[in-house]
Amino acid sequence: MVNFCLFMDKKIFTVAAPSNSQNDHLYVPVEVCKKDVAADRLLCTRPTFKSVMVSVDVFALGRTNLHFVDPSSKVNGQYYRDILLTRNLLPDIKQQSDYFTFQQDGAPAHQTRKTVKLLKVETPDFIPPNLWSLNSPDPNPVDYKIWGALQERVFKTSIKDVDNLQCQIAEEWDKLDQRIIDKAVGEWQRKRDFEHGAAGGGQFEYKM
Repeated sequence: MVNFCLFMDKKIFTVAAPSNSQNDHLYVPVEVCKKDVAADRLLCTRPTFKSVMVSVDVFALGRTNLHFVDPSSKVNGQYYRDILLTRNLLPDIKQQSDYFTFQQDGAPAHQTRKTVKLLKVETPDFIPPNLWSLNSPDPNPVDYKIWGALQERVFKTSIKDVDNLQCQIAEEWDKLDQRIIDKAVGEWQRKRDFEHGAAGGGQFEYKM
């Protein structure tokens, strides 16, 4: 049944490549005190860049198109229902399969009454809010595996502006090997099987 489990997630990409603050080191002789170092050498600044938010659904053996969130819009319950779900993601999903299991995390836009009502009608198998996973990246392979793989490819070349960023994200998403997605979903399944066994076959979501 794992082949019919959908994993949806959103991510913000910035024009500037992600940075690691651990790389910001200043090397000086051991006898030099911090107060004796010029201020302009201590100050590490980065320009503020615009960003884009993207949303996608994946499952074993398939994926939806990549959908960009309108930067002028707030992803509240109405935007999530009317745009991301009704206009974009659900039509994409239904083109892939007539049967699927839809589950979300506990983000506020996901658990409004109108959103839950919509999904009960529009999806063949909907896991209700009381059984959703906690708002954690661990149960979602998109968050802990697939976004990282895509991000690494997007920033192999320098990004000029938001338009260039969107083009690069879309191009790399189309080229992303489906085997990467299938492997991530498989790892998710093995983790669930392990947790299920550790719980003696009982309820185990609280451990994830």
